[in-house]
Amino acid sequence: MKDYLIIGKITGVHGVRGEVKISPLTDNVRRFSSLKECMLLDAKENLKETKKVSGRRVDPSRTLLKFEGLDDRDEAAKLSGLFIAVKREDAVKLPKGRYFIADLIGLTVVDSERGELGRIKDVINSGASDIILCERKGKNELLIPYLNSVVTEVDLEGGIMRVTLPDGLYEIYE
Repeated sequence: MKDYLIIGKITGVHGVRGEVKISPLTDNVRRFSSLKECMLLDAKENLKETKKVSGRRVDPSRTLLKFEGLDDRDEAAKLSGLFIAVKREDAVKLPKGRYFIADLIGLTVVDSERGELGRIKDVINSGASDIILCERKGKNELLIPYLNSVVTEVDLEGGIMRVTLPDGLYEIYE
């Protein structure tokens, strides 16, 4: 497991005083309201720098951050495209039975009837429920609903997610 979690991406600047626009990569945008410090990572997740957050504006239509010592629009524009990450110990605490998507990616998916299906490539938020994107060697990807009735166990240490697929779901992808 990585010792950090990516929570957003800088998509541009706002105004002339160095504020940056954020595209949240978290299901709880209010998480930015209490952000005090973050790491800036490039596309390959290499650490570029650590920044202290001196201001934040979060509302339903936008998320803006102001970094300490960054007061110039042109300097702020140079950060565009970088990802915002927090140390795992500073991440929002999840209730029992909830997991960070970053921790689920790469787990082996094992069905109660068919055995190993593949590995989790991504988890997609579809509104009604999350969808597990299961990558299979030489076959179509499986889209599995992340529901309590389907996902029977998540073992992060063992690297396994156990599922019981609904009748007919597997056959759709064969």
